[in-house]
Amino acid sequence: MNSTTNHAHTNTTFNNADFDEIGKFTRLADEWWDRQGAFKSLHDINPLRLDWIEDQTYAFFGSKLNGKKVLDVGCGGGILSHSMAVRGADVLGVDLGAENLQAGQIHAKRTGMTDSLAFRCVAIEELAKEQAGTFDVVTCMEMLEHVPDPSAIVRACFELLKPNGVFVASTINRNPKSYLFAIVGAEYVLRLVDKGTHDFHKFITPAELDSMAVGAGFGRFDMTGLHYNPITKRFWLSNANVDVNYMMSFTKGEKP
Repeated sequence: MNSTTNHAHTNTTFNNADFDEIGKFTRLADEWWDRQGAFKSLHDINPLRLDWIEDQTYAFFGSKLNGKKVLDVGCGGGILSHSMAVRGADVLGVDLGAENLQAGQIHAKRTGMTDSLAFRCVAIEELAKEQAGTFDVVTCMEMLEHVPDPSAIVRACFELLKPNGVFVASTINRNPKSYLFAIVGAEYVLRLVDKGTHDFHKFITPAELDSMAVGAGFGRFDMTGLHYNPITKRFWLSNANVDVNYMMSFTKGEKP
């Protein structure tokens, strides 16, 4: 797969885009691959997310990411996209922030990953019309809480998957604890992310995400919570609760 970034916005629809949200990340585009910079927390949690995605892929297919055709929706600068390509997947990362994609493309060239990692600036709903039924795995991490209509994104992900494909999404629960931890704690106290990164009213409960997915045609497969200890500065996954950050996996059909 050749690595191409589409900077032209012609023939691309942006009906389900919040450009204030996109701007939050494109303004920091040059920091995507600074592991101590604005996206340090994404680098820190990436191994956990990557391993969980592989676990879901293995549980469903009986094999991991190697050889799978993968779409990473809302890929930003390509932190997860790149790591999935390193694991042997053929990855397409899509985002509406061209500066973010350029950062991902530059890093892919620097690390010699351009044969298995490509980027496109395209609305996911438009891509679904072009490449329906194309991908084995679709990921959508930390993105649904930043768009006006997350259910439309979930429906497009369903269309993009092959029959019996796997969809993995991560987002933030909506409750008093998530407000305290994800906004007050992460943005203002611990400064894990920039102030204003999140809008509490756009957070999505697991029941809401499950309803979106089932409505699109998915079946729920698994769920886990992401946790952080500010004393040890350690992240970990646990099924014990999904009060704040969580990941859910869904399937398009039965096991092959």
